[in-house]
Amino acid sequence: MTRNPPRRALALLDWIYNPLRRLSVSAVYDLLGTDSPAAGGHYLNLGYWAEADELDAACRALVDLVGARAGMAPGKRVLDLGFGFGEQDLQWMRTLGPEAIVGLNVTGSQVALARERVAAAGESARIDLRQGSATEPGLEPGSFDIVVALECAFHFRTRERFFAEALRLLRPGGRLVLADILPLAPAEGWPRRLAQRWSWREVATKFAIPAENAYPRAEYAERLRACGFTGVEVESIRDRVYAPLHAYLRANPERLSTLPPALRTAVRFGLWLEPETVFAGLDYVLASAERPATDQ
Repeated sequence: MTRNPPRRALALLDWIYNPLRRLSVSAVYDLLGTDSPAAGGHYLNLGYWAEADELDAACRALVDLVGARAGMAPGKRVLDLGFGFGEQDLQWMRTLGPEAIVGLNVTGSQVALARERVAAAGESARIDLRQGSATEPGLEPGSFDIVVALECAFHFRTRERFFAEALRLLRPGGRLVLADILPLAPAEGWPRRLAQRWSWREVATKFAIPAENAYPRAEYAERLRACGFTGVEVESIRDRVYAPLHAYLRANPERLSTLPPALRTAVRFGLWLEPETVFAGLDYVLASAERPATDQ
């Protein structure tokens, strides 16, 4: 994370407002650091707002949703890709108690802080967080019961390479679960399609989403099946993510006070726009699939 405040302020201005600026995934998250409207800055997800009425509760609800869909439980070995600051791993261990969680993350600053937090919680023996790639994990085949990627697989170069690695790393009958961001299928009418393209382009360029990962929900399911997964389900939960988050931050602008000025100004502009415009091109899915059992 950038520790020189003036240099960081200039870097944020350049990243946000320079249309030619492109950063790597790790550079984006190094720059953002722990600045988040969520308390403590340790949650990086957008939240699941089906019942939650507050940001941290929504972030926890999304973590719980992924953990439940994955079937995390005692005796299960979990691989968590893109674990951020480790808050989700601590929550899963507290509430669901899997045997072990191994995490991989490309951003060194996040790995360092997450390890500190895990050690402080006394969970280093059960939560093993490492710097590494989801597409080149270097782990033994068939060594996990569950693979999860919570709001990060859109970054992977490419998502399909990750699907193939997840299949390799899962034991027969093992489960893959993702909370993921992808483009909506093109709408009817050119004004709506233009809004979709603008919305997706803004997110994809600033957050280092490869063009190879830009395909809609139906194709997402097809690519999982093509990799060899069965029991594929890809459900859009965008109505329980984007609009409620937008409404909450618009109604509680004080939650933006933790953001640096350049980022706070950009977020306020997004809140001035309607959510139908800001998120016009974005889908948000909860996806799950299984590695076939050996007797199939």
